[in-house]
Amino acid sequence: MAERSFAREVEDLKLGEGEIFRGEGILAITKALLQSGVSYVGGYQGSPISHLMDVLADAKDMMEDLGVHFETSASEAAAAAMLSASVMYPVRGAVTWKSTAGTNVASDALSNLSSGGVNGGALIILGEDFGEGSSIMQERSHAFAMKSQMWLLDPRPNLPSIVQAVEDGFQLSEASNTPVMLEVRIRACHVHGQFVAKDNKRPTYTLKQALENPVRDVNRIVLPPANFIHEKDKLERRWPAAVNFIKERKLNEFFGPEEGEIGIIMLGGMYNGVMRALQQLGLADVYGNSSIPLYVMNVAYPMVDEEVVDFCIGKKAVIMVEEGAPEYIEQTMHTLLRRRDIQTKLHGKDILPLGGEYTAPVMMKGLKTFIEMYDRILLGNQPPVPDPTPILNDPKVKALAEVVPARPAGFCTGCPERPIFAAMKLVEKELGEHHVSADIGCHLFSILPPFNIGGTTMGYGLGPASASAFNVEADKRSIAVMGDGGFWHNGLATSVGNAVFNKQDGVILVVDNYYSAATGGQDILSSRAINPNRKTNNSIVNAVKGIGATWVRQIDRTYDVAKMRDTLKEALTTREKGPKIIVASSECMLNKQRRVKPQFAKAVKDGKRMVKERFGVDEDVCTGDHACIRLSGCPSLSVKHTDDPLKDDPVAAIDNSCVGCGNCGEVSEAAVLCPSFYRADVIHNPNGWDRFVYHLRNKVIGWLQARRAAGRIMFAD
Repeated sequence: MAERSFAREVEDLKLGEGEIFRGEGILAITKALLQSGVSYVGGYQGSPISHLMDVLADAKDMMEDLGVHFETSASEAAAAAMLSASVMYPVRGAVTWKSTAGTNVASDALSNLSSGGVNGGALIILGEDFGEGSSIMQERSHAFAMKSQMWLLDPRPNLPSIVQAVEDGFQLSEASNTPVMLEVRIRACHVHGQFVAKDNKRPTYTLKQALENPVRDVNRIVLPPANFIHEKDKLERRWPAAVNFIKERKLNEFFGPEEGEIGIIMLGGMYNGVMRALQQLGLADVYGNSSIPLYVMNVAYPMVDEEVVDFCIGKKAVIMVEEGAPEYIEQTMHTLLRRRDIQTKLHGKDILPLGGEYTAPVMMKGLKTFIEMYDRILLGNQPPVPDPTPILNDPKVKALAEVVPARPAGFCTGCPERPIFAAMKLVEKELGEHHVSADIGCHLFSILPPFNIGGTTMGYGLGPASASAFNVEADKRSIAVMGDGGFWHNGLATSVGNAVFNKQDGVILVVDNYYSAATGGQDILSSRAINPNRKTNNSIVNAVKGIGATWVRQIDRTYDVAKMRDTLKEALTTREKGPKIIVASSECMLNKQRRVKPQFAKAVKDGKRMVKERFGVDEDVCTGDHACIRLSGCPSLSVKHTDDPLKDDPVAAIDNSCVGCGNCGEVSEAAVLCPSFYRADVIHNPNGWDRFVYHLRNKVIGWLQARRAAGRIMFAD
């Protein structure tokens, strides 16, 4: 297994009433679930909630002792469908995934879940991520909450607030018979802090009781005419019940003075950033005391109209701080204020950025602009707010950017996917360019330099499906790439099954690196390791053959660039009809190194003879062509200057980050580039034979060097 181990942290989940829990946000959420008497938990990994799944996996035994069922779901849709257990029975369930990509996948199940409603508390923990560091499209889960009438919590990013939000989420769900979403941004997931723990609770109503006492309520099943009744129930009963619960429990919070000329309304997740900005403006202290009235919406949806109105009345202006686009809450507030004929000015994304992450410098600039417009005296004689990106605007930096090429994200050192795309480039030179449909996963880096392969990406496991329109008679075939994680998530039926059924003639390349590597190295169905908690070692080749694929090739070592090249060429030129499927397998190097390095270090420490392969470049042979770099792009491959006066260009070099995968040499050989690469074995704890061979080689090499030196022509000064 390659999942990160949280064995030590799991012990903290056993803390009881009155004890202090210390850790990061994602661990606090896990503890909160156990304190809330949850009956079952599921989900699909992805940043920033991957560690939540990993922690739950490590805590499986403890959860079983509490009567809590946990499983890793095959997809976000499978996780969402799991919540159906709370539709008929009063059992609490929670699922988690990365939003909004995961919420898109789960939307069918979520629509049905929210339509009929739930009896037990149903909580969906969503990992949100905005800004240039995000790995997905910039969308908001808020739209799903509005579309399906599910309630959305956005707690202040500190551990007590996050834990309270989990407990409140279950109660809100039960009070309004509605599933509740809890969004946590990447900063909230990894924020560190502490809170006073409570005892873990066994479920008050268990899944075993539910199975042994079946209940069936036709009115909760989404069938006409009940589905129309569901819509009336949402608007006439569930929504008012949710609003009343939010008001009575005071889930939203007010800080600062009760009155003021201006006010700030914010989502709970924005609280830390807003307070930091106010501190820098001299309008708040480190203890959270603000000089400006603040209304914190820990419940992003539904909005409590009376609370908003009460906060706005008597103020010149308020500003709404909500991250992401579009400005859903700001638009709703404009409607509310106009309907109530309240003349308080409302600002938001007319002052703050329309999209992206609201960092403290961004909010500081926006809030200062707002305060200067309506209550300038609060700021005193402050200097202008500095540009948050002064370095980037420096003329010298801009000039440097014109000559230094961008360094795009890429594969890890030794990644087994790199030789696959090197082989594709070699085939491209011979057969010309082909349309390539990409997929979600590490292999998506092939779109960037040095490979520049891939035209589209439509979703996890949808690479081959996105090439289906190109199933026409032509002189070339389409190529589609997807990973093993995407294959089991959605690709087997939606991509491969679709291709088989429609007799598509394209090439499907399944990159099999043994894990769901891009989400943190979790095991999947085809993982090669023996996992005691799950059934692994299920063949991708057998799966595709089982649904009718006939032209299937397995490559068990992707570093064999020549074999990869020849197999791809065969797939693109064969006259056999139907999809051509290549399963290219090699273990993810990052996960392999995580597993092997500690074992290797321990063996060396114990005095065992261990051999580590390293590769190098003979600078006397290297011509400085650097085609090896262009066809590999490995981070360990670099260049260095040579003292040879006959060489103008720097030669290739391999730095100490090399993991000895051999890809650079394999590429050079397959591409007939040069023989400058060599392999060296670094021996730890050598035995007597190793030492004898070492001394013998040194003597032979020394003799040859002396002979060569003696034959040189020397010129006297």
